[in-house]
Order: sequence, then C-alpha cells, then structure tokens
Amino acid sequence: MRRLALIGLAGALAVSMSACASQRDSGGSGANDTLVFGAAGAPKNFDPIFNDDGESFRPARQMFDTLITYKPGTTELQGALATAWTPSADGKSWTFTLRQGVKFHDGTPFNAAAVCFNFDRWYNMKGAAAQSQMIYYGDVFEGFAHNEGDAGGQPVYKSCEAKDDHTAVLNLNKAKGAFPDAFGLTSLSISSPDALKKYNADAVTQSGDSFSYPAYATDHPTGTGPYKFQSFDKTNNTITLVRNDDYWGEKAKIGKLIFKIIPDENARKQELAAGTIDGYDYPSPADYNALKSAGDQVLIRPAFNVLYLGINQKNNPKLTDVRVRKAIEYAINKDQLVKNKLPTGAYAQNQLLPNNVPGYTDAVEKHNFDQAMAKQLLNEAGAAGMTLNFYVPTEVTRPYMPNPVEIASAITDDLKAVGLNVNVVQEPWNGGYKDDVQKAGKQDLHLLGWTGDYADAGNFIGTFFGRQKAEFGFNNPQIFSALSTADAQVTADAKKAAYEQASVLISQYVPAVPLASSPPGIVVRANVHNLIPTPLTDERFYTVTKG
Repeated sequence: MRRLALIGLAGALAVSMSACASQRDSGGSGANDTLVFGAAGAPKNFDPIFNDDGESFRPARQMFDTLITYKPGTTELQGALATAWTPSADGKSWTFTLRQGVKFHDGTPFNAAAVCFNFDRWYNMKGAAAQSQMIYYGDVFEGFAHNEGDAGGQPVYKSCEAKDDHTAVLNLNKAKGAFPDAFGLTSLSISSPDALKKYNADAVTQSGDSFSYPAYATDHPTGTGPYKFQSFDKTNNTITLVRNDDYWGEKAKIGKLIFKIIPDENARKQELAAGTIDGYDYPSPADYNALKSAGDQVLIRPAFNVLYLGINQKNNPKLTDVRVRKAIEYAINKDQLVKNKLPTGAYAQNQLLPNNVPGYTDAVEKHNFDQAMAKQLLNEAGAAGMTLNFYVPTEVTRPYMPNPVEIASAITDDLKAVGLNVNVVQEPWNGGYKDDVQKAGKQDLHLLGWTGDYADAGNFIGTFFGRQKAEFGFNNPQIFSALSTADAQVTADAKKAAYEQASVLISQYVPAVPLASSPPGIVVRANVHNLIPTPLTDERFYTVTKG
C-alpha cells in the first residue's frame, strides 16, 4: 500500500556536523537556544485545515502532529500519532492504533475520541469554513456533509468510531488511492477538541474572496507537536514558538524557534550575512556559490515539484481551442528557461508530474519547442496576434519558482516571438494573486506550481484537474473520470497504470503547460547542525542544534 519512497536521502543530505555534548543534552542556552529562520511570507493563520501554502504550514508543522508522517529526508511513511494503520480488504475503512501517553499543549489527552472529533469537524464544516479549506480536504475527501457554494461531490468520509481510547476506525464511502499517504498531510493535523470548542474554531467569515479567522486560528493553535505557540508579533513580523517539554517524542534541542517574516530575498540574504537570522528557504540559485564562500551551508533537496503555465479557458474563447493551447506550449523554450532561470539539477518537463512519481510516462504527447509549429497552429485557429492577460506573482519565492518575475519575462518573450500579445499583470502572492487566479479566475495565463505532499500522482494531477476549477476554467468529463478511476485503485500497479493513462489524456488536452521541475535549496549558517532537508519541503526543526 505504500508509495514509491525516496529512501536514504536523510543521511546524505542532513547537516551532519555534531554540536557539543552539552548542547545536545540540554538544548543549549543563550544565543544557541534560539533559532531565527527567515520566512518568505506571513502565514494565513495557524489552523492547519484552513491552509494551503508553505509559509503557513512551516510553523504549523512544528506545533502539530498527524496520524502518519514521513521519515526525515524521504517520502517513506512512518508512524506519528498512530503507531499502526491497517486498511480493510476493500480499502473502505482504516483502523489506527494510536500512540499512548500523548497530551495536547493544553494538557488534555490525545485519544481516539479526539481523532474522531477532528475528522467529524472537517466533514461537518459548512459555509465560509468549508470554502476556506477546500484545497486539501476538498481534494482528498471530495465533499462535505453540507455541500454549499463551490463545495460539491460525494463525500469520501463516512464516519469515525472510537473503539477504545487507543483505537480509531475511519469509515469511507469508497476506497481512496491517496491513502494512507494523505493521512500525513499537514492540513489533517490533529487539534485539541477542547481548544477548538473554547476558541470557536469554525467561526470563519467571508467577504468576497477574503476570509477572516477565529481566535483558535490566529492566537491559540493547540496541537501535540514538539513546539508550542507563544506569539505572532505583527509589528515586528515574528512568530515565536517554544519547546514543548511534555512532547511524546524526541524533545526539541533548541528552546525557542522564531520565524522572522522577510518577503524580499535580498533582505533575507543580508540578514543571514549580518547574523540576525540563522537560515532561510529557497535561496536564489545564483547566490549558492557566494553563500558557500561566506561559510554558509546550502542544502539541496531532490526535485519533487512541477512549475507550470496555467491556461484559463473561461475568459478567452480562443483558449478553448486545443490548437491554441498546444501552440502556447510549442512557443516556449523550456530548455533555455531551465538553463538560464533555474538551479542546477532542474529539468524541463513534458508532463505535470515529477519523474520519480508513479504515473509519470514517456507515452505523453510532447510539444517541444517549435516556433514554426506554434505559428502554424495559431494561424489555423484564427488566433494569430491575440492578446493574453498573463498574471505573475511577486513578493514570493517558491521551490519550483525561485524568481517568478524573471521566469515570466522569459516566457513572455517566447510568446511574443510567435506573434502573441502579452499583457503582464503582477500581483503580490498573498496580496491578491492567489485569490484572483485560483478563486476568481481573472487571468488568461498564470504562473504557478506545486510541491508534492506525498509520493502519489493524485497529489499532483488529481489536485490540478480532478474537478472543475476556476484556475483552469474547463470541463472535461473524460479527464475527471480518468483521475477518479485512478484514485480508486487499491493496488499500486493498477494505480500506476491508471495514472499513466490520465497523464496521456492531460498531455493531449493541454489544460496547462508543464515547464520544469527543480531541486530547491535551503541555507543555514555554519553553526546550525542537524537540519534534514526533505523532498516534501516539510522540514522539522526539533532536530536542529546550534554551536
């Protein structure tokens, strides 16, 4: 039942210099007992179920645990709050044996009743709360008890039974190929039922495309993780977490963990040089040599992501013609883009899956760089000289997209070279871009990507195209059905074959242009040890020491 694993990376990629014995034993003191990490953006909030981006998940992963997690440095499953997980023969129920002696940060016990409370909470959400958490829960569980607005579909979740304090049984309406891997999603972290009720966790309100969150999400996140929430100082842009001395597992080596929000990459680099932060994520590939020369450690993760040029068919009728979408792909020189704008180890893509995920196949229809073919198809479709609104994010660095403005500039030049007019619209990542692209669908083209949450094709192409979405603006029942069929397969071989078929269909339809997959880096100072980079970009800081 387990997916393809990237095994053995932890040892090779971990920062292996050992700290002094007293640092290891006591967690350090003074400056060595505080780690300051430069974050590229502010979190949306701290309730995992309502989030969908790395900057929100980074602090959440330190405060919360999931039932199942991934071995450090790999995508291989290992126990977390559950020590064992067993499916029924038909894949429609999962029995979890739960870890004993675990407490939430508020001192209340973790048990099967708490697990079922969380699953029931997610399933019974409605209104703004359901709309706000659709990206992960909606993709995995497909529907809610009360489907409203854009929330639709037949729910996968049926019920949860607490057989005893340490046994929870999850019942499903149908088998789901994403499990058990998807049980490790940060969104499905387990919260304290008492805290959820005390701080009115589901009281989300919506105004247009914006959401406001209750006190649980903003000030009182309560999990079982190695760090506890202390504060979010919005004046100084710092999130402070402190060690959970009652943690059930390996205690955090460093007592205080601070995430300092620094949206500008150059500013993050300068603060690292000044020693005011101890590390930051996604350094520019152009800076790798300079950082190493300064004595910093640049750790490279395996490529486990996809960058794509999204095509929204809703606003421009010409984009509903597959010839036009293929022409856009033919127009882009992906090899040159990879060479000039992405780090060493990146590779051009011809499908929307990394090459280390089952479902990736050489049988896809390929549209390699060919300006003459692009022009021919545009002429045939009567689309030569058409104008496209190209939305591009700013104030962000993503694993698949180290510098979105520069990447977009190269793509724009390629599109103009085949006679297309391009109107570039730049918007801040958390200042309108994601809402306009993913919810309102205002764009014709957009730059976006995805880092895998687990090693399953459904987490990529199923997330993108498993149902109709504003981001892409198309309705293709054949693709939706192929992805649904693949996701229902119980055996690994059957699922792999089904996703390969879906990948071929997607490549023929071109709902988006796959561009590249990149190995993102993370940089820390010379005195930071034992940070284990992971292909999932879900680093946990409890192992880190300084000194």
